[in-house]
Amino acid sequence: MNEREQPAPGIWEARDARFLRHWKQAGRLKGDLLVLFLLMGFAFWINRGVEIKGLYMDDLYLWSCYGEQSFLEYVFPVGSTRFRFLFYLAAWLELGIIGIHVQWIVPINILLNAGIAYTLYRMARHYSRSAYVGALCGLAFLASRMSYYQIGQLYGLMETMALWMALGILGLLGEFLNDQEKRGRRFYWLACGLYFGICFVHERYMVLLPLFFLVLLCRRVKNPRLWAAPAGAFALVQAVRFVFIGSVMPAGTGHTQVAETFTLGEAVKYAASQVAYVFGINAGPEHLNGENFRQAPLWVMICIAAADLALLALVLSFLIKLVKEWKHCGGYLCTSLLFLGFLAGCIACSSVTVRVEMRWVYVSYAGALLYLSWLYGALTDKMVERGRWMHALSYLATLTFYVALMFPVELYYRGQYPNLYFWPNQHRYNSLAEETYGTYGDDIFGRKIYIIGNEYKMSDFTAETFFKVFDKKRKAEGTKVVHVGDIRQIGLVTDDMLVLQEDPEHEQFLDVTRAVRMLKCKGAYGYYEDGWMDEQAKVQVMAGESGIIGMDFYYPGEVGKDQWLTVYVDGEPYIYLEMEQNQMKTDIQVEPYKTVILEFQTNFYVPDAREQRGKDRLALLLTLTAD
Repeated sequence: MNEREQPAPGIWEARDARFLRHWKQAGRLKGDLLVLFLLMGFAFWINRGVEIKGLYMDDLYLWSCYGEQSFLEYVFPVGSTRFRFLFYLAAWLELGIIGIHVQWIVPINILLNAGIAYTLYRMARHYSRSAYVGALCGLAFLASRMSYYQIGQLYGLMETMALWMALGILGLLGEFLNDQEKRGRRFYWLACGLYFGICFVHERYMVLLPLFFLVLLCRRVKNPRLWAAPAGAFALVQAVRFVFIGSVMPAGTGHTQVAETFTLGEAVKYAASQVAYVFGINAGPEHLNGENFRQAPLWVMICIAAADLALLALVLSFLIKLVKEWKHCGGYLCTSLLFLGFLAGCIACSSVTVRVEMRWVYVSYAGALLYLSWLYGALTDKMVERGRWMHALSYLATLTFYVALMFPVELYYRGQYPNLYFWPNQHRYNSLAEETYGTYGDDIFGRKIYIIGNEYKMSDFTAETFFKVFDKKRKAEGTKVVHVGDIRQIGLVTDDMLVLQEDPEHEQFLDVTRAVRMLKCKGAYGYYEDGWMDEQAKVQVMAGESGIIGMDFYYPGEVGKDQWLTVYVDGEPYIYLEMEQNQMKTDIQVEPYKTVILEFQTNFYVPDAREQRGKDRLALLLTLTAD
């Protein structure tokens, strides 16, 4: 190569720089994919055992509206107590995807929760400048006992959407607040859009409005458009709510109204309990958290105390840093105020109703994990560059220590899920789905389903709607649920019947159809379950309330002359019946609920029958009834 053909100075260096940049990007992408698959695998593992096979209560009502209303009626419920059209749109799409496959709900919920964990990982990595810290936050989020509702209920989709959007608002406002080049207005506008949207997923998050004014104050922004944007979004939300539901006051939980049930003392108590939840302490009643902190084993209390001490050590280290660098801590204080304001808002909006459920604390816990990752980033900022990597390692060890201590605690509390208020009911209706549609498939439709006992207090709505979920036509025509006190109230079991028994000890239903069939009508010889009867047959039958046992005989051939049969009741001849036509009916009267032995003798048989089941030949078909 001569001198003219040689590349200009710096070309090779530029190429090398581009190559290294692409190499780093590829490496980070591989690392992100690895973390994503790790979080997904962990999410499925930690939620193993959680399942939905049948819908009930709020989930069943949500489905019934989907099955009976038009798209516009479902997504935009005019006159309802709540107006959450973005959630209803997402629910409409999900229900359309799963169809009759109710069991898909939990895997979908797990994938969505893993998606939030991955978002948390990306945000925590950004705040801490450590992929390890980001992964720790994602794993801690997934391990939390507070995910029970988001995973185990169809309505968990609403909590998932709201949590995801709330974290988005927090992250975008944080980027706007700390944007040094003053080019972050797009983050602010996106946050305003998310705020408008989240109010139509769950109205509780209208409380995040002050965060927008907080960041504007911290940035000393004077632009009136930026001040007016969140206020305008809030006003528009209220206007839409008033037009569609005639109210701007959010409804409370459990069909209550906040304006009627709110008291300041209760709100303060509930806020304190939510703070305790964030620090690992189950401060509420067992039916809302599985087990109260005071009832937990000693080792659980010790782990929580040690974990909280680790958190206290990080917070104290941060406060010491603020004191030492007081003149340059403005950015730290403003960002801390943003995180603390977010936590305070989420806790406050969950404290104004009649109770506190752990699912409402999940978003506060996610925000606390992000704040923890940001504290780590603030504490370790430029430490490695200054040769103080041992200090950074101590903070990392403290954070790891916290997550490691809380992991067995979360596993323990997850084991208390059966104590949650909705868990036994969900288990019961999972069992009902298994014993019916799971066993018989589409053959369940059109059957009369008898349930012995009614300790579960199944509502009429549940009885009418439950099986429609499994029908592609959403009708389950002819399927009827009937509760009875004991088997005496059930007639002879036929092919269009199913008999279940409640098992309160194990919170499930048992299929006792065959056992009841045998008890009510048991062939000793010559009589078979499909109705065929030999020339001689003997059957044990339990009479019903009326004591009338009906017999419907059908001869599948040409009736000849002198064809007769004799019916014996408890060994005594009762009826002599001459077969003058193919189908003949007769009754016998016995005492109510009495078990009798019926014997049949015929002088004919089906000459061209293709099979012979017993020592005698098949004679005719017999249908017995005993109502």
